[in-house]
Amino acid sequence: MLDKTKQNWRSQADDLDIESRAFIDGQYRDALAGETRATMSPGDGRKLADVANCGTEDADQAVKVARAAFESGVWSSMAPADRKMVLVRWSELIEDHGDEIALLECLDVGKPIADTTGVDVPSAARTIRWSGEAIDKVYDQISPAPADCLALVQRLPLGVVAAIVPWNFPLSTTAWKLAPSLATGNSVILKPASNTPLSALRIAGLASEAGLPDGVLQVLPGPGGSLGRHLALHNDIDGLTFTGSTEVGKQLMKYSGESNLKRTFLELGGKGPNIVFADSNLDKAATFAAIAVFYNGGQTCTAGTRLIVEESIRERFVEMVVAKSRNWMPGDPLDPTTTMGPMIDAGQLQTVADYVDIGQQEGASLVAGGHQIMADSGGSYHEPTIFDGVNNNMRIAQEEIFGPVMSVIGFKDAEQAVAIANDSIYGLAGAVWSNNINTAHKVAAAVRVGTMGINNYFGGDMTVPFGGFKQSGNGRDKSMHAFDDYTELKTTWIEFD
Repeated sequence: MLDKTKQNWRSQADDLDIESRAFIDGQYRDALAGETRATMSPGDGRKLADVANCGTEDADQAVKVARAAFESGVWSSMAPADRKMVLVRWSELIEDHGDEIALLECLDVGKPIADTTGVDVPSAARTIRWSGEAIDKVYDQISPAPADCLALVQRLPLGVVAAIVPWNFPLSTTAWKLAPSLATGNSVILKPASNTPLSALRIAGLASEAGLPDGVLQVLPGPGGSLGRHLALHNDIDGLTFTGSTEVGKQLMKYSGESNLKRTFLELGGKGPNIVFADSNLDKAATFAAIAVFYNGGQTCTAGTRLIVEESIRERFVEMVVAKSRNWMPGDPLDPTTTMGPMIDAGQLQTVADYVDIGQQEGASLVAGGHQIMADSGGSYHEPTIFDGVNNNMRIAQEEIFGPVMSVIGFKDAEQAVAIANDSIYGLAGAVWSNNINTAHKVAAAVRVGTMGINNYFGGDMTVPFGGFKQSGNGRDKSMHAFDDYTELKTTWIEFD
């Protein structure tokens, strides 16, 4: 994949046949109202496709189809070993079409082609394969009941699940939602972000090709404010999974209460603390400090945007991170050498610019970046930006910017580092860097986040759960723990004569 040049990828992009219709009952269809919405490439601002803009009537049809498929048992009652084979075949088809899907993700999201080919497509395929291969290893239980009784505890699918995924990692998060929900026997309605629907639409067709029965998976591109709200309020949807902002997550929880109390589990925002002690491997820590913020342009809920550094090394370490940040200057996403692409759109670019102004107004010191670049490309590019002298009470330290902006905060001892790390409404991810095993473990245990790295950032794979504490959400993606969110426990108590 990566032996292709930028020209190779551009040529393939020009010849790409993009599927832009909704996927319902095993078929691609136009929205019932005939409406479309243009999806634009963040890399150069050009239109990629006119995508079906689904409304409430499309949602109602999709729910009806999904419910019928679930009640029929064509998938929900299928033996787990047989569901496994369908999911494994689906993962293989995603790999077979890897270049095409990676290109769709690159164009639609602005992610560098090196990331979509090397990270996003392989991880999506692995997520689906792993969940499929795990599902026939999940056992029901017999509880320790009295001798004249038999108590069965079964794990049953929820029913119809709605999944709403974000624009920053559309392929990866789609796989995180679809793999466990389908593996456990549910029917699913997926609503991709309205501005990044292309990879989800493509892999839906591959799922059908792999043998997923018609009606088990629907994909509805459309606006969150109306379509997403309708799904969240729908009384015939049993579960709702969402990755996105804390503000929207709170609203979805409210909709659950206003409708049928559908199970709602959320992976929301973050303001990751990345804590660096003087006794750590400083070169490695500086390298990952840059990765933690500038990977995917900072449009990452787990981004380590609060760099919390021991005061004795702060000045020297900031210089090292500034030097590392030069490796993350934005470029054309179709260039295999590009490490960071554009912001998702002009609105997000303006948000980043606004926070750069806020940081300066609050008294933080801008030591790197701070500007839009490559404006003549038609894309929304912003250079890596670092603020030093940040107080944790500043807005740039408390609010999720979702862009390539780092805030450096000093600390004197481990107790203060933990206090700063935990002084946030968020609790999604973080890291601590120290070669002292006692310091590393004590700090890692004390920081209230769902995922904590020791001498690494962005660590973890499909074998471990992912999710947040506090206002970073509830529920878990990845690992066998994800199956808990998509299943109900049913007790059957039998008494013998």
